[in-house]
Amino acid sequence: MIYRPVPARLPVPAGLGRFVVLTTVFICAACGLVYELELVALASYLIGDSVTQASVVLSVMVFAMGIGSLLAKRLRTRAALGFAAVEAVLALAGGMSAMALYACFAWFGQARPALVGFSLTIGVLIGAEVPLLMTLIQRIRRQDAGGAVADLFAADYVGALVGGLAFPFLLLPMLGQLTGALLTGAVNAAAGGALVLWIFRGDLSTRARWSLIAANGLVLALLAAGSALTGPFERAARQAVYGADVRVAVRSAVQEVVLTGGAGSGKPLALFLDGRLKVSGHDQFRYHEALVHPAMAGPRRRVLVLGGGDGLALREVLRYDDVASVTVVELDPELLRLARTDTGLVALNRAAYRDRRVRVVTADAFEWLRGRPAGEAPYDVVVSDLPDPGTTPSTKLYSQEFYGLVERRMAPGGRLAVHAGTLGLRPQVFWTVDATVRSLGFTTRPYRVDGGSGRGEAAVDWGFLLAARRSVTLRLPPLGPCLHSLSSQSLAEAWRAAERSREPGLLPSTLMHPRYGDR
Repeated sequence: MIYRPVPARLPVPAGLGRFVVLTTVFICAACGLVYELELVALASYLIGDSVTQASVVLSVMVFAMGIGSLLAKRLRTRAALGFAAVEAVLALAGGMSAMALYACFAWFGQARPALVGFSLTIGVLIGAEVPLLMTLIQRIRRQDAGGAVADLFAADYVGALVGGLAFPFLLLPMLGQLTGALLTGAVNAAAGGALVLWIFRGDLSTRARWSLIAANGLVLALLAAGSALTGPFERAARQAVYGADVRVAVRSAVQEVVLTGGAGSGKPLALFLDGRLKVSGHDQFRYHEALVHPAMAGPRRRVLVLGGGDGLALREVLRYDDVASVTVVELDPELLRLARTDTGLVALNRAAYRDRRVRVVTADAFEWLRGRPAGEAPYDVVVSDLPDPGTTPSTKLYSQEFYGLVERRMAPGGRLAVHAGTLGLRPQVFWTVDATVRSLGFTTRPYRVDGGSGRGEAAVDWGFLLAARRSVTLRLPPLGPCLHSLSSQSLAEAWRAAERSREPGLLPSTLMHPRYGDR
């Protein structure tokens, strides 16, 4: 049996009714893409590895959209009511998805099941929209199926463009993840409900009309309540993740920066970036001394620090009086601001940024290196204190191309120090960094240092590489007694410990063939 839509009894001319339907398609498509991007962005922040999270969300949603399209066939006889119900549920699910995902991460420590569940739910509901809208637009004015499909998809694709641009450039910077999703849900509910209650109200019984008004009113009330509670919710979730002593929590254009302890609190300072512990006052000297001092044995007048916006690697570099200048290249201006002004962090980095020898550049390290003029003076020491390899945003900063740019800026006898991840937990990632550095003609000396409380969520050690051109002999540097945890003897043992776990035969990572991941 072939279903043929019956012409609707419209309260407006057919042309206006058609325009309203296509406008609703535009709005719903924009909202749908915002939900999709919001899930990808929040999952990348909470779980990491944006490529994997994008693949999970997109593949699950596209699959679910197919299911939704099939299920919508059962609703065509009551397309107006079915569409209104779909939009109300979609607005609630999409609008609350960010808050629910963050709650699962904060209180249960696991966001992936919620990510898959919301991707499935939202995908099914989005998939049901187009068949129902096709039925509704055909009820306004009969036309050939090809023309109706073209009109609907044109409005749908333009709406997706607007939603895709609005999310990163408007919603995220101005409202944030939670409020942006909630506002999108409210717009979605209002658009779906208005279309049916205005244009297709003749299709609804009195009871159905009041039920729809009540349902949409409830959805809007829940979304409004969620928006009003975002502040207390974020504070409670933050305490669940970081503990009760959160002093500073800011969301920059790059990442979320959280400071706990320090500044007279009686507890050691801890710095979290995007939910991951990056600096612990318990053991940060072990990390920064091991990263910096082996590379400082030799010429060191000009030093380049890539990353390290917290100023702690810089603190170690400035221990040497014969260092004439230090350039720090850090992407996040908010982290730099805190390193200069927060009393706890300033105490930990010993006010390193107040030293006249320091020059700060706010830029992406890769792009900054690529833009350096050929005649610029080279650096005797380069310290790479960048985010862990194996996360998608940092992949290019551990690529063959990146180290090629570094090599061009190094003096003939220069040394390169690289934080290369956690050797004990991700040995393949560490040795891939080693293979990548070696592919540029460097000699490397890998070493590992016990991490104590850790610099990451489950780190048990820190892995480093000391590298120089093959013409430069890498020797065990003399290390003075002024260091807290590093000596020439402990460094020699750290080199031997790393070599015992070497994985030969790994290929270098390039921009076109990245070889890192969540391993």
